[in-house]
Formats: sequence, C-alpha cells, structure tokens
Amino acid sequence: MILLLLLVPLLLPFAAPPLARGLAARVEPGAALWALTAATVGLAASTVASLAGLVIAGALRLPVVARLGELIRPMATGPAEVLLPLAAAAAAGLALCARTALRSAVRQGRSVRAAHAEADGARTADGMTVVADERIDAYALPGQGGRGRVVVTEGMLRCLDADERAALVAHERAHLAGRHHLFLAAAELSAHCHPGLRPLRGDISLAVERAADETAARATGDRRLIARAIGRAALAAHAAASEQHTSVLLSPMYLVSFLLPVIAGEGGGAGGGGRGGRGQRGEG
Repeated sequence: MILLLLLVPLLLPFAAPPLARGLAARVEPGAALWALTAATVGLAASTVASLAGLVIAGALRLPVVARLGELIRPMATGPAEVLLPLAAAAAAGLALCARTALRSAVRQGRSVRAAHAEADGARTADGMTVVADERIDAYALPGQGGRGRVVVTEGMLRCLDADERAALVAHERAHLAGRHHLFLAAAELSAHCHPGLRPLRGDISLAVERAADETAARATGDRRLIARAIGRAALAAHAAASEQHTSVLLSPMYLVSFLLPVIAGEGGGAGGGGRGGRGQRGEG
C-alpha cells in the first residue's frame, strides 16, 4: 500500500497538461495563473517527495540502514527485489532533477545579469528603457526591491504608434506589478522535477500574458488598443523571423483566444506587445 502511494504521484503529472488547458479556458486569467502555478508546484513537490520516499524505502532494505526500520516501519514495507531497483531509479531521478534545475538557474541568472547590464547603458524615454537594437523585442525586467524596468528595443518602438507604445508599457508594467517572473521561475523549476510538467511551462507563460493583458486593458480602458498593439507587435516580430526568440504572443492559441474575441467585440483578454523570449529575465 505504501509503495502504491509513493508511485501514484509519479503518474499524476502526465494528466496535468490537458486538465490545465481546460481550466485556463474557463476561468479569469489571474485566477488561472494562480491555479496553474499552484497545481504545477504541488505536483512537482509531490514528485520529489515520492522519489525521496522510494529512496528511503529502498535504503531501509540495506543492512547498514535496516536498524532505522523500527523508527519508520511503514517505509520498510515491500519486497527487496522491487524496492531496491525502484530506489536506485528514484535516486538517479532526484540527482537528475537537481542537476538540470541548477543548470537552468545558473543560465537564467546569467541572462538576467546580462539584461541588467544592457539596460544600465540604455537611454530612458516615456517610462521605458530603450535599448539600441533593431530586433523586435520588449520585456519586463525585474529589479531588487520591486524596482523593475520596462525594456524595449528601438526596433519595437518603430513598429508602434504613441498609443500602442502606451499599451505596451501598461502590459509590461502589469508583469512587474504582478511579479510574473516568479510564476515563470516556479514553472521552470517544476518542469525539471517531472517530464510530465514540462508542457505546463507554456500554459503558465500563456496565463501570464493573459493576466497582463487584463491588467493593461483595465489600466488603459481600451481593449481594442491592447489588441491592436499586440497584433502589430506580433506581425512585426514574425516578419523579423528571429531565430533566437520564440514568443508566446505568436502562438495560434494566444492569437485566437485573445485577439479575435476583442476584434469581434465579445470581450476577452487582449494582448499587449512585446516578447519575453530571453529566458527568465522578464516577460513579454
């Protein structure tokens, strides 16, 4: 029974992506973001706990550790020929999780530091930090003490008119105010705990954009403006055909779910421009 309870959490994450997409389509964007992230982190934590439990259960079958069996008797149940291979596999899984998560954290940290270094040398205009770059890009760059920045490239600014730029700033400020980088970091870390959780990174990224769109729409009072800004930014980004960036704003799910309802006058969340494709340094 204990062995079965330890194995079940390793299977549940595979069912999470389709359930998550159904949830995200039915609830308010902010609530969807919180629910998706909480579920993802919970499943990741249960995976780690299950792997650790299997390691302990297998270790209790070893003579050197067997004396501890009296302290945690339920963990010592199960045939040794089953527990020991499972424990070895679980130990390897935990080591792999730790290794890939650490590598990801180091990579994202370097990306954030590089983004800050680039932004420190850029000019400011209309509440934005403008980077001298022809790429079509915009992102929210978190800072210490909540002092984040909205960073845009000159290439992006040339794609938008004054009103669309204001919509872009509202969208990126919504990312900063909502501390969306923490949600993305949680999704990234969870994805390294179980392969079944990897698709949820995209779902949480999409939920982050939806939540920022809703906040930006309330701030500007004009959903059509938000939709126009995101549409123009997405088309410009597509035309640029950057190989280094993959924007959630260009995904068919995002465009169909948020641009078309607004254009049709049905409400729904519209997008704000920008592309947060540079790792975890910010959100687009």
